[in-house]
Amino acid sequence: MRRHNKKIARDYIGLLGQAHEAVKKALESKKTETALDLLGQCQEAAIQLGNLIEEEEGEGFVTVGLLEDYCELVFQVYTLVSQEQTLNPNKSYKQLRAQIIKVQNSIHRDTKERLEVVFLPYKASMWDSLESVWMAAEQDENCDAYVIPIPYFDKNPDGTVKEMHYEADEFPKYVTVTGYEEYDFQERHPDMVFIHNPYDDHNYVTSVHPYFYSYHIKQYTDLLVYIPYFSTAGGMSEGQMQCPAYYSADYIIMQAEKYRKFYDPELPKGKLLPLGSPKFDRVMRLCQNPPEAPEEWKEKMRGKKVYFYNTSINGMLGNTKYFLKKMEYVFRCFEGREDACLLWRPHPLLESTFESLRKEYKPVYDTLKRYFLTKNIGIYDETPDITDTIALSDAYIGDAATSVTSLFGLAGKPLFILNNEIYNAPEEEDYRGQIIRGFPQFDLEGKETFYLTQGNKLQYHYFCDLSEYAYGNYYGAIVCIGGKKYVCPICAQDILVLGEDGVERKIVLRQEVEQAGAFYTAAMAEEFLFLIPNWYPAIVRYDAKKDEIVYYRDHLDVFIGMGADGERRVGGVRMQKDKLYLASPVDNRVLVMDIRSKEQQVVTISGTNKGGWMGIAGLPNEDELWMLPFEGYVITRWNPATGEVTEYSNIPEGFGCIHPIHGYACMERPFNGAAFDGDKVYLSPGWGNMYLCIDRKSEEITEWKPPVEMPTEPKNGYFMAWAHGALGYLVDEQLDWKANVLFSYYDRKSYYVDFKENICTEIEVTFDKEELQAHEPGFCEDSQWLQYACSENAFYSLEDFLDGKEIGAPFDKKRQMRAFGEIAANHDGTCGEKIYEFMRKELGKR
Repeated sequence: MRRHNKKIARDYIGLLGQAHEAVKKALESKKTETALDLLGQCQEAAIQLGNLIEEEEGEGFVTVGLLEDYCELVFQVYTLVSQEQTLNPNKSYKQLRAQIIKVQNSIHRDTKERLEVVFLPYKASMWDSLESVWMAAEQDENCDAYVIPIPYFDKNPDGTVKEMHYEADEFPKYVTVTGYEEYDFQERHPDMVFIHNPYDDHNYVTSVHPYFYSYHIKQYTDLLVYIPYFSTAGGMSEGQMQCPAYYSADYIIMQAEKYRKFYDPELPKGKLLPLGSPKFDRVMRLCQNPPEAPEEWKEKMRGKKVYFYNTSINGMLGNTKYFLKKMEYVFRCFEGREDACLLWRPHPLLESTFESLRKEYKPVYDTLKRYFLTKNIGIYDETPDITDTIALSDAYIGDAATSVTSLFGLAGKPLFILNNEIYNAPEEEDYRGQIIRGFPQFDLEGKETFYLTQGNKLQYHYFCDLSEYAYGNYYGAIVCIGGKKYVCPICAQDILVLGEDGVERKIVLRQEVEQAGAFYTAAMAEEFLFLIPNWYPAIVRYDAKKDEIVYYRDHLDVFIGMGADGERRVGGVRMQKDKLYLASPVDNRVLVMDIRSKEQQVVTISGTNKGGWMGIAGLPNEDELWMLPFEGYVITRWNPATGEVTEYSNIPEGFGCIHPIHGYACMERPFNGAAFDGDKVYLSPGWGNMYLCIDRKSEEITEWKPPVEMPTEPKNGYFMAWAHGALGYLVDEQLDWKANVLFSYYDRKSYYVDFKENICTEIEVTFDKEELQAHEPGFCEDSQWLQYACSENAFYSLEDFLDGKEIGAPFDKKRQMRAFGEIAANHDGTCGEKIYEFMRKELGKR
């Protein structure tokens, strides 16, 4: 008998027991009509229960016979009562109770409980996230498992739905599917339902049929379980934190315990189960026994190494223009090669996403797709099952932020992570674009001494590694306090102390977050180092004299917010005298902190700017601060002590902003830094198109043209940047040293600036290229968010990888599988079994 019906049967027994009690009381009170009515209800309930059992177990089933005996007894009692014959209420009650206990025992003993489990995939390509759980349910002789593919719709940019898709015919042949219109959820009430779509109506690109939104299906099942359609190589996006299905589901399956912090902390702890990902079960099974390749693929693959090329939605949305240039570059790298086969598998929703969110670029994508197909460059993979394709591939090339990397990782196949901004083979000096990211680090005498370069390395000439990971942007600024150098974290959650030979000590903070970007920047005053959070849930103050850490958890929402475009923002930061100022990125508030006490104050700046500030500048010996807007062109001069505000908005004609990635005109992030010379304040452009000069006396704003060539766009993808340039004012009062500095992002050059003479002197930045190449990591542990891989850069190009050149550490399959094994529970192929067994036991408790 189905578990749900057995539960209904038990409910019937309970109701009949209550009815017997009521009959006894009615007889004792001489309420004949009440007793007769109750006995009639008992008869009707017993008949309904018998029909239910007979439908499940067949005619002549033992329990049905016992129910017939019960009905006969009820009829006898009814007859005696209706004839007003004398009977003993207690005796009649005991007789009815004894007979219904026989029925109850028979239901428990003679009916075998069967589970009914439903799986609701919507895309056949995502079936691997459910398959091994389904296999475990199929192998349970006491379970009926139904795979019910559900329809989904593409969405228009305005959110309305358009074309419907239904992929029931695309599932593996060994999977028996049931039509979504054939299964009545309300009538059947399955014991468990497994889903892999968490978005309900909150997806901008697609939507499953509204009937199958999680909150609706939850009404018709005892256990609703969400299993992510993706797996991860180490991180999760902010968009996965609060999906609608999480709040309807009884359980959410996590890949491992470390991912708990990626979910909404308001979710009950017991709802999140770190049991792994069924996707790994399937990829391991198929890689051990690869399927036969489709006939049309075989000739293209014969005698060649097969490279799986993944073009993801995240990669496309990040910088669509460069993403498409990258596609063309990849195609040309493979075109005509006799030793390599490019197997291109776009994300299943890539074209829909182009239509919904990047429609203007869709014709370019279509042209590239036609080029790939007409030139017969490789294999275009439209098959529904990605795991089959992985099993037939030899290596991965593509984005890092995609679940496909984790599948290749545990399959033990090389991962070569492409940089979507690189669309040409590296030229002689292109490495500088990736090595140099900003001003060199200065020591107390104003001399540049080192760069914090890519790969978490500290070097002019190589000095030391800062992290066990090769990449991941773990550290940022280096500050000097009391003669010691401290390396401040960005993605790390510790502070490094440098000695003569490298890292001398690690000051470990509370490990609060798992995702990248724990901190935004750092600020220093006297013996204090302040770490300004991005995702970390506190401002951190480190006292270098006392070796003491204080965490400030209040008012973070003042300087961390969401822009109108949904982008996470952190406002401007400035240390001025004994105060730390943290500006809002979305309104006109500022958090003011005393650097010694725990005193915090939120103040509101008067004036017309209500769109937040992305930067704060000022001179150390002055009381005034210069607030640089996130949106609009109003520069605000603010005196925190008096509250006095002066606004400068008479921007020169022709000034404007262009989004550096998407290329549209806007009024966002116009300025990126400031320098000071007497009564003049100089502003460098962020997304703006001019350097400006403000005369504090006349309040006039004019264009300042640097006396050196400043490129207006990046040389190529190796020199990509989010801003044109940066101005800064450096000072050390003890040594009576100060300097204005200028950095040009688009050619990575730094200058000392003499504004009075209008002279820029280049700060020579030279590297030993051979030394840099010698420290290339090759295949290694990349970061917490990508366990093991090799990354494309100016020293290791895609062509180098295809040619089999070994730069840095060679590929090590065992090392890779060991690294990826750290971020997946039950990665031995038993995840699906463990999930099903947990849910089966959970039902037994209900």
